Amino acid sequence: MVSVGSADRYLPDTVQQAVKILVVGAFGVGKTTLVGSVSEIEPLRTEEVMTAASVGVDELAGLSDKTTTTVAMDFGRVTLSSQLVLYLFGTPGQQRFWDLWEGLAEGALGVLVLIDTRRLEESFDVLEQLEIRGLPFAVAINQFPDSERYTDEELRGALDLLPETPIVPCDARNRASSVDSLIRLVEHVSGIDAARTLETAS
Repeated sequence: MVSVGSADRYLPDTVQQAVKILVVGAFGVGKTTLVGSVSEIEPLRTEEVMTAASVGVDELAGLSDKTTTTVAMDFGRVTLSSQLVLYLFGTPGQQRFWDLWEGLAEGALGVLVLIDTRRLEESFDVLEQLEIRGLPFAVAINQFPDSERYTDEELRGALDLLPETPIVPCDARNRASSVDSLIRLVEHVSGIDAARTLETAS
């Protein structure tokens, strides 16, 4: 796999498939962090400093250190193998940005949903939007240091997930962990054995 910070911005000639993936989740769950941790190119970020206008609009409970918010999208690229590359589009989580999902979702193979178990209820509306749009997805549980741990069965029940929906633990700051979440999604929605074709992890 091409390492983060590689000077080579171009795909190798061996790439046979390029796949578009959405990374979604509620406000502050780690979408920008995940895209940044896996991208082999300089990620595109559209973060802006939050102002007084966010007070009472963006729920900051449990997010005392958060000072910015994505206002358009995050974009990154990760090469899983010599044949397969993913283009990642991170979406803003707040309801007022959901109209952006329509364009970003066009042509997407699937969706990685990031969940913060400290604020589980904030993910309900996000999952509902995916069901309305008929987008296939996998769930990545972003494990913050103070997050309570739950079993897959508990999470599946709380989030009303189908038995076949993958649930994978994830540390959005960690490249290997984040890549593993993306592999699980690709395998779930496409049947591509991404793990088998993965060549070398950085």
